Amino acid sequence: MRTTSVSVFATTGPGDVSGLMDLIGSGAIDPNSILAILGKTEGNGGVNDFTREYAVAALCTALAPHLDLPPHEVEQRIAFVMSGGTEGVLSPHLTVFTRREIDERPAGLSGKRLSIGMAHTRDFLPEELGRSAQITETATAVKAAMADAGITDPADVHFVQIKCPLLTSERVATANVRGSKTVTTSAYSSMAYSRGASALGVAVALGEIGSDVRDDDVLRRYDLFSKVASTSSGIELMHNVVIVLGNSAASVSEFEIGHAVMRDAIDSAAVIAALESVGLGFAPQATKGRTLVNIFAKAEASPDGSVRGFRHTMLEDTDISSTRHARAAVGGLIAGLAGTGAVYVSGGAEHQGPAGGGPVAVIARLSD
Repeated sequence: MRTTSVSVFATTGPGDVSGLMDLIGSGAIDPNSILAILGKTEGNGGVNDFTREYAVAALCTALAPHLDLPPHEVEQRIAFVMSGGTEGVLSPHLTVFTRREIDERPAGLSGKRLSIGMAHTRDFLPEELGRSAQITETATAVKAAMADAGITDPADVHFVQIKCPLLTSERVATANVRGSKTVTTSAYSSMAYSRGASALGVAVALGEIGSDVRDDDVLRRYDLFSKVASTSSGIELMHNVVIVLGNSAASVSEFEIGHAVMRDAIDSAAVIAALESVGLGFAPQATKGRTLVNIFAKAEASPDGSVRGFRHTMLEDTDISSTRHARAAVGGLIAGLAGTGAVYVSGGAEHQGPAGGGPVAVIARLSD
């Protein structure tokens, strides 16, 4: 029998690990129980956003002596997913997930509770990114992560966070030397292809779409999507890290998770529905017996250039990336409803919810 716990704390910069060290020092977190850390860092969220790598390096260095491992091996043990970009009112923070075994179910606890599972794909060749190989391997890893979480019913999966690779000029060149062609030669465009293929892998694994997805469907068939996938590209790896979050009868956690799907960037009703799915309401801090822990969402500028019939200019701004516009807009909406800017909103929602929208998941802590 397992229990999963979640801790959230603010950071003063991408290298700030003091919040985590304080929790470890007080005994609130056993470092050996840490399975995954998700973070929002104040970079640009693009190819050259090194705040993500900086944050991971700082965490690995800080955790290494507690785990009796060299820093580079910490990253092999714990899943780190850093999402760059805290535009608008979004606040930099870290969310730490721990998992440990316990002997018996606490008295009075019933129902399905939060559970977390993790898996990795193999390393991809540069020419496989954004294509069917990435979709297929991701689907296999999602199923493995579900099994690791003790989740058998896809309906109990409420959020699948994936860290996936991107292309660099060097990686494109190595493919060319072998006579292979990558899906794109643009590092920035490759982020979208990798995110999209990874999301389609989630959809295949959970039965949200069929398994007959083709290379040409990526970034073209936006009617194909997952309602729970959240994918984030980074330069620091060549495989996918898959984290499944859901509710399981085998878990005795004090936490539970639910989700809804935003149909566009101003879909406040979906955010409220996600809050209600875990027993929270508007102004969730005032809900008796339930405490808001964090909200996770994807955001993107609708590709048709409009929101509910009105034109937007996010895709036409040559000064600011559309992903930064989208994070600020969706982050502001969710922060207003949640009463906090420390929410995890990630840009680039290709095949993650309907075009222009995205999944939104909420974790709540249950208390007496």
